[in-house]
Amino acid sequence: MPAIVVPRRLDVADPDHALNDLATNVSSAPTQHILPNGIKIIAEQIPVEAVNLSIWVNVGSAAEHDEINGMAHFLEHMVFKGSDRLGLGEFEQAIESHGGNTNAATSQDYTHFYINVAPQDYAKLAPLQLDIVLKASIPDDEFQRERHVVLEEIRRSEDNPDRRIYRHISEMVYEQLPYRRPVLGPVEVIEKVTPEQMRSFHRHWYTPQNMTISVVGNLPVSEMVGVIANYFEGEAIADKPEPQTFIPEKPFTEVVRREVVDSSLKQARLSMTWRVAGLRELEQTYPLSILANILGSGRTSRMIQDLRENRRICDRISVSNSAMSWQGTFQVFAKLNVENVEVVEQAIREHIRLLHDTFVTDEELAKICTQVSNRFIFGNESPKERAGIYGYYDRIVGSLDHALDYPDRIKSITKEDIQAAVRKYLNPDAYGILIVTP
Repeated sequence: MPAIVVPRRLDVADPDHALNDLATNVSSAPTQHILPNGIKIIAEQIPVEAVNLSIWVNVGSAAEHDEINGMAHFLEHMVFKGSDRLGLGEFEQAIESHGGNTNAATSQDYTHFYINVAPQDYAKLAPLQLDIVLKASIPDDEFQRERHVVLEEIRRSEDNPDRRIYRHISEMVYEQLPYRRPVLGPVEVIEKVTPEQMRSFHRHWYTPQNMTISVVGNLPVSEMVGVIANYFEGEAIADKPEPQTFIPEKPFTEVVRREVVDSSLKQARLSMTWRVAGLRELEQTYPLSILANILGSGRTSRMIQDLRENRRICDRISVSNSAMSWQGTFQVFAKLNVENVEVVEQAIREHIRLLHDTFVTDEELAKICTQVSNRFIFGNESPKERAGIYGYYDRIVGSLDHALDYPDRIKSITKEDIQAAVRKYLNPDAYGILIVTP
């Protein structure tokens, strides 16, 4: 599951009963609707006095070519500058004057816009969001003003050591895939892109058939869907963009080592990364997600217990499995003293090597499967969280079904599945390693 699910606590007397109720609701409540113009709506009524309307557009930085790298993110900014019917600032003023809020995000694979509003304000405010997203005016003068804002954001990103480290890792891991490029784009590209290039990009990608709208809140589903249907009434079916196809990069066949000096750091950083399955092979990601938790989630996890708590050869260590559409990465990241870099690298290799020969224990598997699946359920209580996960799974993962039965899929993973994934993807003698020293 992507990192849009945030664990939360259920504040109830009987958490097990509440957990079962919520799981049942998540797996049966949302309904799917397709309008005549091809746009897809996922809607659900829940007893929370708010409504979240989320628009997921199937375009991110991966869709760009080098000459417009950063366009998807820049366009996200420009969407808020108004539409044919809304002038500059009118959208935000309308949302905020009714006590709502709005935001957006751009990644490699998608752009996401949302509003949170009171149920009684939904019918008035939802069409405004649809308008700015689908009919963004992208005025020349505001384009030039916002260019400076985006350029400053890029410069701040370059001043952030964690962002710099992420960029080094991406460039090492992805030799061909567009995931190697920054979502924000480089300064020299953003300085040159034009408003007309952005309008063309918007016309091409921001079509109804390239979007999913998810709406969750305390209104009847027919009412929530009806507001959206009324907005699109009479609109013709737009052309659907040609789907992009990329070829995942092959696993490393040797240790690819990169060393970088960053004088802003006080301690070294070590990242060991393997190329693994992406969202196109979703089933392959489940055992790797469980394994990442077994190795590096919580004080009793294997690597934290061994390398930080017992041997004290690193100050921080974490393990993650991250999946984008066409490729995923399994990564071990450590913060440590320079003199311990070599011994920590060898210790991590031994942990991976051990998994090739022995199963994880039944206790580890049961504990982590419960944690991962419960975290998923607890993280989907609010309209915003539910609308987010429904839109993401439908538009980016490709099927809402995978969201509805996620806990069951996780709990079905066996220790044999985990070992098979380790043997397929995690070669202890072939990986990418980045070492950043002060």
